[in-house]
Amino acid sequence: MLQPKHPEPAVCFTIEDIARVCHETNRAFCEVIGDLSQPSWADAPEWQRQSATTGVHYHLNHPDSQASDSHESWMAEKVAAGWVYGLAKDATAKTHPCIVPYTDLPAQQQVKDALFLGVVRSMERLLSEKI
Repeated sequence: MLQPKHPEPAVCFTIEDIARVCHETNRAFCEVIGDLSQPSWADAPEWQRQSATTGVHYHLNHPDSQASDSHESWMAEKVAAGWVYGLAKDATAKTHPCIVPYTDLPAQQQVKDALFLGVVRSMERLLSEKI
């Protein structure tokens, strides 16, 4: 049996690491669908990074949550912070076109919620396999 030259490094993720991967996955998906408005994690405003981190916490604390729960949690956070429905996303005016029930979201927006959940669950499994 071949032994690796170097032992496999331990994998250790923080909540912020998972949030960053979720954010970058969302950004990559947005680029694929022609939305170039999403900044990188490093350039994202604090509210946006915090929103991703809150979403990760939500899914880790609710192991049976679904993509629709991700959206409802995100929307509740936004509404609590003073955001309202608007035709365009505007951080200054605190408007967002996705402040609607999950079932009213366009399919591409529902896919973003499913991707977010999938990344959290995948990274959670990686962690549990390494422990």
